Amino acid sequence: MSAESATLPVGTIVHGHGAESSHGSHHGSGHGHDPNVAHQFDDAAQQHESVLLGMWSFLATEVLFFGGLFCAYLVYRTTSPLAFTLASQHLNVILGAVNTGVLLVSSLFIALAVRESQLGNGKRVNLYLLGTILLGAVFLLIKGYEWTTDYHEGLIPFAKNFQIPEHNLDEMAHNATPAGRFKLFWVLYFFMTGLHGIHVIIGLVMFGIVMYVVKKRTQTGKSYSNLVEVTGLYWHFVDIVWVFLYPLMYLIHPITGGGGHH
Repeated sequence: MSAESATLPVGTIVHGHGAESSHGSHHGSGHGHDPNVAHQFDDAAQQHESVLLGMWSFLATEVLFFGGLFCAYLVYRTTSPLAFTLASQHLNVILGAVNTGVLLVSSLFIALAVRESQLGNGKRVNLYLLGTILLGAVFLLIKGYEWTTDYHEGLIPFAKNFQIPEHNLDEMAHNATPAGRFKLFWVLYFFMTGLHGIHVIIGLVMFGIVMYVVKKRTQTGKSYSNLVEVTGLYWHFVDIVWVFLYPLMYLIHPITGGGGHH
């Protein structure tokens, strides 16, 4: 043993020509680590890609779920065009269009929030997130008004007061269309729009949490752009689902020569 190695402190590891304390090595690597990057990632870029991959994987499962519902709707709409047309004409096209516009503007707000998060403008991020929450609340209020109107008209298939309007029954009987398909439209309508409404509520709760996190991390100087971006992706998906729901449910034109009722 050389005199140099004999004087090394306990815990020192000898590597080739040099020596480094295991204590100091550990401390040095931790000291250089970016506080905005979790320890399981090599750098911020890898963390960003992983976060996006996780959200896109989740959204892929959502696409499969809603895709199955859309396929079921299209199959029954194709096989029972008259019943679905008559049922659809009880929906409020104008309110549906307003809600479409509301969600599209909310998507714009989210895109702006993501941009501001990348620039580090926490106050503007929360301002746009608040705007999105308010627009989402407007969407739910309008949808709630529609559902309440449907209930009073006896069009909720799960309610005791459900009844098919007499003139719709007559037209379906005249065209040998099963009356049950009229009710099936409303089952699919309330299930799909109700499920979408639940996703909207989840999104609004998420935005409230994100606003809190953004405020805290702005004070401590930590990054929050990944969090804003992934919640923004979720909200864009929710909006896209409605963009498909609106024309499929509300904008059904009469297919037979029997005409429709407005």
